[in-house]
Amino acid sequence: MGALSGIRVLDLSRVLAAPLAAQTLADLGAEVIKIERPGVGDEGRTYGPPFLMDRDGKSTGTAAFFLACNRGKKSVTVDLATAEGQQIVRDLAASCDVVLENFRAGALQKYGLDHASLRAVNPRLVYCSITGFGQDGPCADKPGYDGIFQAMGGVMAANGHPDEPMKIGISMVDILTGQQAAIAILAALRHRDQVSGEGQHIDMALLDCAVASLSHFAMNYLVSGEVPVRRGNGGFGGVPSQAFDCSDGMVFIVAGNNQQFGALCRAIDAPALAEDPRFDHAAGRVVHRDALLQGLREVLRRRSVAEWLARLDAADVPAGRVNELPQVFEHPQVRHRGMLVSAEHAQAGAIPLIASPIRLSATPVEPCAAPPTLGQHTHEVLSQLLGLPDARIAELAQSQVI
Repeated sequence: MGALSGIRVLDLSRVLAAPLAAQTLADLGAEVIKIERPGVGDEGRTYGPPFLMDRDGKSTGTAAFFLACNRGKKSVTVDLATAEGQQIVRDLAASCDVVLENFRAGALQKYGLDHASLRAVNPRLVYCSITGFGQDGPCADKPGYDGIFQAMGGVMAANGHPDEPMKIGISMVDILTGQQAAIAILAALRHRDQVSGEGQHIDMALLDCAVASLSHFAMNYLVSGEVPVRRGNGGFGGVPSQAFDCSDGMVFIVAGNNQQFGALCRAIDAPALAEDPRFDHAAGRVVHRDALLQGLREVLRRRSVAEWLARLDAADVPAGRVNELPQVFEHPQVRHRGMLVSAEHAQAGAIPLIASPIRLSATPVEPCAAPPTLGQHTHEVLSQLLGLPDARIAELAQSQVI
C-alpha cells in the first residue's frame, strides 16, 4: 500500500513536465491513467533516437525520452476531438481525484474538459494545469519549451562562463516544474480532505518555476543590486565550491567552513593557504576568490583523482569525482541505494529504469511498473472502471474513438 494508494489520477498531459508530475504520484502509489491519442500517442514517444528495442532487437517506436517520465501508468487511447471521446474522459474524471493537463491556456474549454467543466462533474477534483507562461498575463497564449524558459527565466544567466550564458544540458525547468506540480497537488489533496471537501485549480507555469529556481543566485542580486558573474564550474556560495582538474580527470571540492578549509589545505600539502590572512575567514575567501582558486588549481593538477579523493575522504573534506554516466551507475553508493532498477516491458522484456529517490519508512515506494505501450490498458480501464461491455468497446475502437 503506497502513500497515495486509493488516489486516482487522470493524466491528459504529454512530453515532460506534467508527465513527470504524474509519474511521481504513480511512484507514491496512485493509480495513474494516461490518456493518449489513438495511433499516435504522447509525442514524447517519438523523441528519439534512441528507441527501445523489443525482444527481437527491432525498434518498438518508443523513445527513451518517453520511458523517463511514464513509469507506473496505464495507457488508454481516446480521441479528445470526438464527442464520444470527450464523454469518456468526463466519465473517467467523475471517479478521479486529480486531473493533470498541459494544453495551451483555454484549449480544453472547447472540448468541455477544462477545470470549470470537470468541476461540475466532480467538485472534489484537483485539476492541475501546466503551461509555459501560466493561465493569465501578456504571454499566456505563447508556446514554449524548456530551453526558452531557461533563457527567459535567468537560468542560463546563472550557468556558463563569464562571457557566455549556457543552458543546463538536461531539461531542468521541465523537471523542476514537474516536482513543484506534484507538491502542489499533494497540498491541494490535503486541503480537500482535511479542510474544504472540494478540489481546486492549480496553475503551474514553467517560467515561474524557472525564476523560483534561481534561489540564492537571484537573492544575491536582489540584496546587492549587482548582477552576479557566471563562474563556470564554480558555486555562488562559499569558496572553494568548485570543480578542479586533476592529472586524469576532475574532482569537485567544497570547503564550506574554516574547519573544512583547513583540513583541505593540510590534505593537499598546502598549509600556507590556510594561514594566509586573505583566506583564513569565509568572507576573505569570497573576496579573494581568484587568487585562492589559482593556488588550489596549481596543487590539484599534480595528482590523480583517486589519490586526491583518498586524501580528502580521510580528512573528511566533502569531495566527489566528476563522473560520466557509466561511472554514475557503477558507483557503489548509487547501486546500494537502488537507483537503477528494472521492470518488465510488454514488448521489450526487462528494461532498465531510474528509480524514484523517495524513501518512506511506513509506505515505501514499491517496484514500479514499466511505462505502458500505447493503449495497453484501454480495454481494462473502460471495462472495469466505466463498466463498458466488450461490444461497446469494440464499436468505439472501430470508429477510432479509442
